[in-house]
Order: sequence, then C-alpha cells, then structure tokens
Amino acid sequence: YHPHGDSACYEAMVLMAQPFSYRYPLVDGQGNWGAPDDPKSFAAMRYTESRLSKYAELLLSELGQGTVDWVPNFDGTLQEPKMLPARLPNILLNGTTGIAVGMATD
Repeated sequence: YHPHGDSACYEAMVLMAQPFSYRYPLVDGQGNWGAPDDPKSFAAMRYTESRLSKYAELLLSELGQGTVDWVPNFDGTLQEPKMLPARLPNILLNGTTGIAVGMATD
C-alpha cells in the first residue's frame, strides 16, 4: 500500500523485476513483466505476482537484527525501517543512469 496511489510504485517494481533492466533483479516476478524490445509492455498489476529475489534478500538480510531504527509508517499501523542499509552498495552491482544532485550518472 502507498498513500499516493500504487501505479508509480508498480512501475518501479516492474523495472526491478526485469532481468534485461537490472543485472541482478531485486524482484522475482511471475507473469508478463515486459520485453527487452518493449519494456513498457508489462501486464496490469492484477495479472502479476512478485516477491523479493534471493539477491534482495541477501542485501537486506540484516534488517531484523537490530541494525536500524524503526519508525511508524504513514498511518501508524506498522513499523518500517528508518533507512535501508545493504550489505554492499547496490549501485556497484546494478549500476544506474540519470541525474543525481545536479550531476549526470551516465
């Protein structure tokens, strides 16, 4: 659930599930997640299933071991980590492109 709608979150998750977009996908998906020649051709959310990939589980495996502070979520019903530390920086393994802090990352 996301308080501002789920379509933007779903598109981000689709990108993380596409093996042609990430060297090491963070999401293990079942269903139509797009194709290399048309990455935006993924199925609607109701036709797909997902879970964290083994790679993502390894990156975040120390979350439950008291390594971070937990804070209430947006409506106070659950606790969520204040930050998501990883065992090693994902950017080194999956790379990135775009603009960050006014500098191109290409």
